[in-house]
Amino acid sequence: MTTAPPVHRSHTAGNPDLLPLLGRTPLARIQADLPHPHPGFWAKLECLSAGGMKARAAMSMLSGARRRGELRPGAPVVESTSGTMGIGLAFAGQALGHPVILVGDCELEPSMRQLLRTYGARLELVDRPAPRGGWQAARIARLREVLARTDDAYWPDQYNNPDNPAGYLSLAAELIGRLDHLDVLVCSVGTGGHSAGLVGPLRRRWPRLKVIGVDSVGSAIFGQPAKPRLMRGLGSSIHPRNVRHEAFDEVHWVGAAEAVDACRRLARSSFVSGGWSTGAVALVSAWAAGAAPGAVVATVFPDGPHRYLGTVYDDDFCRAHGLTATAPATRPLEIPHPRAAEAFGWTRCRTVVDPLAAPRGEAPAPHIPAPGGAV
Repeated sequence: MTTAPPVHRSHTAGNPDLLPLLGRTPLARIQADLPHPHPGFWAKLECLSAGGMKARAAMSMLSGARRRGELRPGAPVVESTSGTMGIGLAFAGQALGHPVILVGDCELEPSMRQLLRTYGARLELVDRPAPRGGWQAARIARLREVLARTDDAYWPDQYNNPDNPAGYLSLAAELIGRLDHLDVLVCSVGTGGHSAGLVGPLRRRWPRLKVIGVDSVGSAIFGQPAKPRLMRGLGSSIHPRNVRHEAFDEVHWVGAAEAVDACRRLARSSFVSGGWSTGAVALVSAWAAGAAPGAVVATVFPDGPHRYLGTVYDDDFCRAHGLTATAPATRPLEIPHPRAAEAFGWTRCRTVVDPLAAPRGEAPAPHIPAPGGAV
């Protein structure tokens, strides 16, 4: 167990000069050589915003809490993170003048731990997953302990806070300002924040917009069984209330090997890449662009590659986890319902359900084994 030292109230007024560094990221045309032919798609490069994509949500959550009096001037902010939201909160904490305590776990990469501490955040690390809910549940249990012993501490609760999606209204406005038309939006789903924040404004602008959710194999968000996941920042072992299941037209589950392959292809041929989420949405966006010739497809690359040099881009790590042993899939396996088969690799389903909102008495969907057990 790693425990942070006591946190004292900040005596600074923050650094508002950081705020102009947030957002206004470029929109790049991606035509990288991915496993299947495609005509290209658009990607918002959130790695070029200070604090990454989740700094938008972090600023929204802390600003909203300050307006409502829930977060007092200089009071500590405590949150659970697998890394990306931690960077965003470190940015928001500096900008607004709040110390930040982050509860992570022992699978948090050493480079990310160093980076978070460099930005002034204090870390607490849990050393074992919970029997139910895995690392996320273990982190939240520790977070509650930190809240109980830290005066005036505020928990943004990124999974269930409506100010999280609200932080992405600026991202939606930037997309509307750059695109004349949009047919398909591809969104990675973790806390559910950026997809929920984008869909409303974009569908008001383009009512026939199709929205594709991209989840991780082993994630419970869309009704698959929760399993240990190698990918960080994508998927969830719990059920975030910010996820708007009804907004999605279909969902794709992507495996770690497929995300790695897409990331490396992006880096080699477009000089634009990122981590697990970026690889997953790139794979699905290219597929969507190829499946509907003439359609305008856009997605968001949440961060850049630097955090992942010891994982996604490390040959030894990838060999040790069996991520380079097989040829990447060129199309997804199709299943009729999230409970019809367990996804072991890239899998598509055009039936989207909220696993917590099934009508009482509903019979389970029939089990249809996946051919060969994997994609």
